[in-house]
Amino acid sequence: MHHVAFVVYRGFELLDTSGPISVFTSANRTLGLSEKPPFYTIDLVSAAGGPVTSSSGVAVETQSLEERARKAIDTLLVAGAEREHLLPALANPAWAAWLPKLASKAQRFGSVCSGAIILARLGLLDGHRVATHWDACTPLAAAFPSVSVDPDSLYVVDGRLWTSAGVTTGIDMALAMVARDLSADIAGEVAKRLVLYACRPGYQSQFSPLLQAQVRADSPFAELIAWILTNLDAPLDVPVLADRAGLSERTFHRKFGAATGQTPARFVETARLDAARMLLGRGLSLKLVAVQVGLSPAARFSDAFERRFGVSPRLFREMHAEIEH
Repeated sequence: MHHVAFVVYRGFELLDTSGPISVFTSANRTLGLSEKPPFYTIDLVSAAGGPVTSSSGVAVETQSLEERARKAIDTLLVAGAEREHLLPALANPAWAAWLPKLASKAQRFGSVCSGAIILARLGLLDGHRVATHWDACTPLAAAFPSVSVDPDSLYVVDGRLWTSAGVTTGIDMALAMVARDLSADIAGEVAKRLVLYACRPGYQSQFSPLLQAQVRADSPFAELIAWILTNLDAPLDVPVLADRAGLSERTFHRKFGAATGQTPARFVETARLDAARMLLGRGLSLKLVAVQVGLSPAARFSDAFERRFGVSPRLFREMHAEIEH
């Protein structure tokens, strides 16, 4: 059995725990359908034990940190919360007394969402690359300069340390854990059972170009953006986009920038490079990826990719090939 412990506190984000827990329990169910024994056991842990109320008002029953420290632990994950709940949690001396001990015992440890801040306060992230909620990236990097914050990834694996970005990305990270612990096939079955859109790899952006546009109130370009994302191999310069939007080029450039916070050229390049990361993760050739995302020839694609991500697409593909296996 693989023992998983989620650390919670008053006001924690319920989905930071319930999402990954659903992944692990669904993996057990998938194993059961093949007449195999369950793999995961799951505990909720808090400073003092007993019932702990989440930010949504739902209370969960927990063991105390001291009690849990006496038992085997394989995976330790700290849930996140909004600032008004996170600050009181940070002041609790129980974290310093017990969390480092639990983390040192675990095969892997980490956090979901802003739970990374608790680990950082305890020095458990020093010298590591981590992910956290996009809204916490800047404060975390400023407060803990010895921590390398990756603002673009859904989750980051750095040795024994696993950290995820905002809220639902804990599900993505848990699926990656299942793929590593059991198999990619079982992780895929779990994603299917939970009706997830896809098993998203860690390097996918947590805040996609489409979402950035959609969250801006009354974006007039949602339909155009959806078309862009399904036609990345087509010409996508301002004249083409302006014509499709039914606007003059000058008006389109101005209104698109106001709606998305990016120039059309920057938006299109970001969309293309995000798609390129997904395709490279599947092991596709640089030439084929360049054609599919509209950045051919391959030399042009390589220049744009390395300029944006600081690593060549060839090396990126080698680093992330395991995602698909």
